This record gives sequence, structure tokens and C-alpha cells, in this order.
Amino acid sequence: MKNIDELYEGLGIDRELISYAEEILCGLKVRFDRIDETAEYNQLRVMKAFSDNRVSEACLLGTTGYGYNDLGRDTLERVYADLFGTEDALVRPQITCGTHALAIALMGNLRPGDELLSPVGKPYDTLEEVIGIRPSRGSLKEYGVSYSQVDLKEDGNFDYDGIRNAINDRTKLVTIQRSKGYQTRPTFSVSQINELIAFVKDIRPDLNVMVDNCYGEFTEREEPKADMLVGSLIKNPGGGLVPSGGYIAGKQECVDNAAARLTSPGLLKEVGASLGQLSGMYQGLFLSPTVTAAAVKGAIFAAALYEKAGFEVYPDSATVRHDIIQAVTFHDPRGVIGFCEGIQSASPVDSFVTPEPWDMPGYDAKVIMAAGTFVSGSSIELSADGPIKEPYTVYFQGGLTWPHAKYGILRSFQRLMENGIAKIPAEK
Repeated sequence: MKNIDELYEGLGIDRELISYAEEILCGLKVRFDRIDETAEYNQLRVMKAFSDNRVSEACLLGTTGYGYNDLGRDTLERVYADLFGTEDALVRPQITCGTHALAIALMGNLRPGDELLSPVGKPYDTLEEVIGIRPSRGSLKEYGVSYSQVDLKEDGNFDYDGIRNAINDRTKLVTIQRSKGYQTRPTFSVSQINELIAFVKDIRPDLNVMVDNCYGEFTEREEPKADMLVGSLIKNPGGGLVPSGGYIAGKQECVDNAAARLTSPGLLKEVGASLGQLSGMYQGLFLSPTVTAAAVKGAIFAAALYEKAGFEVYPDSATVRHDIIQAVTFHDPRGVIGFCEGIQSASPVDSFVTPEPWDMPGYDAKVIMAAGTFVSGSSIELSADGPIKEPYTVYFQGGLTWPHAKYGILRSFQRLMENGIAKIPAEK
């Protein structure tokens, strides 16, 4: 029987790289133990929400057609509301992606003449066209909704004076992006977000605050206390099993307003068949704490491996994590491309495919994406992507299991070694 090192070698990983990785992993054991404790805590929270809401076998069956009286759908939404500490939730397979969920939440809760404020700088690229920062058909700007932005300070902290000055009579909704997106600013912790929400509410208690929660769910022991939490089911809470969908959890009025945009005024949450997807939506949520923990371990390992080899990583390997994303900067497009080629070659699906940069809708530069995933584009599964523009940074995330995340990271470094871009440091 082959040992593990021989199996890695059979998969194209040099023995020297295996040795380098094992030395790094020895120093991460305490960090990994803490991540496992968080996963256990969140697993118990999920179990309690399932039990309290009496999830039954009948909940897994679903409906077709109009979807009236869908027991499983309605129960799942109560489970999400309990987990996120909100009054209600909208959890639907008809929500196509995270950007769609955010657009529904914004368009349902903003009216002509209102202003949207981002106190954390520029939002993720695909939201620019939703807002109208970049002109696009059907944007909020076309409907008379203005946009204001307060950039973070140079040290990455909130500009509280600037935020106070930006809030005016037209300000209706404040949006906070938890994760960094295609930036190298910090991902915000739950306590930081809650502090910012309290600051905003102290100025204007009537303001609604929305948190883009993508990539952050279950990385901590609680979620932000916002009027709306928005995310994608092909990220953390789907556990890698959900083929499509998104969620909006929040106060009743905000969720109803969002439902009116997803379905129709007057229909709200009463319609929307679950179309045979409920079993995966329940099981994915059940698995999410441990799947997310595997992805967090992968992010920390990638940071440590590349950091010690002399690359810029963000966050660094010692930073406490609040999302699953790891950025590595190469200052060379070949680094981004080679990293993605390595991740793709470690994928269970389409490992033989070579990813290439291409013009993707919603982005202002060519983007390369590696995602040989069971669910197309799922970023809780092993994946990496990045825009082909300065400073040439790749963003790595996911891994349904820790062993797969580890293997993918090793394959990425192996590819960069073969391309002459990376090398194992002389003093490991």
C-alpha cells in the first residue's frame, strides 16, 4: 500500500514541496484546532434551528407550479431566520447568484429620490452596474436612486467623520460589504460591522442597513445584526450541495419588499416552487459549518505557504479570518494564470481543462476563473479567480474538504514552480 507522500508524488507534487508544506502545517495546528471549535459551535446552532423548527421528511419534498403552501420552503426560511437572528428570510432557488440577491434587496427597498450609501468604499465589481456606477440597463441610477460612497481610511478603518457627513435627508439604505472582493482591504469582523451599524443607527435610527454577507457565513460564531443579510447558496451556506439560489434574511418589512421584486407585488413570498431542490438546500446548510471550516483552513495554509516563499498575501497567515478568501499578489499576469491553472488541475471535474482569461459580464477587465466544480461556478468548492490587471492578484477560496483544499494549494504552487515563478525558500 502506498503512503500519502507517494500518492502526492503520483499526482505530480514534488517531494521537496511536500516536505515544505508539512513544516508549515506543523505551525498551524493550534489555529486549525480553533477553527474546528468554531465549526462545532456553529454545527450545534444549525442543529438547534432544525430541531426548533421541526424539520421533517415532508420538508424535503417540495412543490411545482405556483408553489403555494410549500411546507419545506417555508420551514427552511424560518430556519434561516433563526440562524441569522432575523424576523424573516427569503431563501429561493429562483435567486440566480449573490449579485442577483443583492439587486433584489436594493431594488425592493429603494425608491426614486432615495440615496444608497456605501461607507466601506467601492463595492464588488458586479454590483457597480446594479447601482449605476458603470452605466447599465435597469440600474438603480436609471430609476432615480443616487449613490454616495465613503472610502476607508488608509489604515483600513472606517472614516466615521466622513460617514456622518455623507448621511443626508435622501439617504435611505446603507450597504456594507463584509468580504474584500477584488481588493486588498481587510475583511470586516462581525464586531466591526455591528459597531458600524450602531454608529449609523445612532445618527438615523430609521436607516436600513444591508450587509453583503457573501463568503463570511459560519466563519465566526454569530452573524452581523443588520436589517438585511444577503448571500448566495453556491457559497458558504449551500455547503457545496445547492445547485442555485440565494437568501435575504432580515426584518419583515425589508424581506417583504425584496420578495415583491423577486416575484410580484401582491404575491410576495406566497409563490415560488422549490422544484425538487429542498433536500440539497437543507443538507447543504447542515454541512455548511464543517465545509466552511475546511475552506478557512485552506485559506490560512495558502497564506502561510506563499508568504514564506516571498509573495504578498492578504490577509497574512497570522490574521484571524472573517471570510474564506485568500489573496496572493504576483505583480505579473503569469502568476495569476499559473495559480488558476494549478487549481483547475486539482479539480474533481474538468481537471484536464486549461482556464483562460476572458471578458465576463459585469467586470471591467478580463477575468480568469478556475472552478472544476460539481456546481458550476460554486465558490465554496475549490476555486480561484482574478482580474487580469494591476497589481495582478489572484483570489483563492473554497474546498469542500480540508484534504482537497490542501492538494489544490500544492498544485497551484507546483505549477508556478514549473513556470519559474515560484520556488521553495532555501530556509524552510
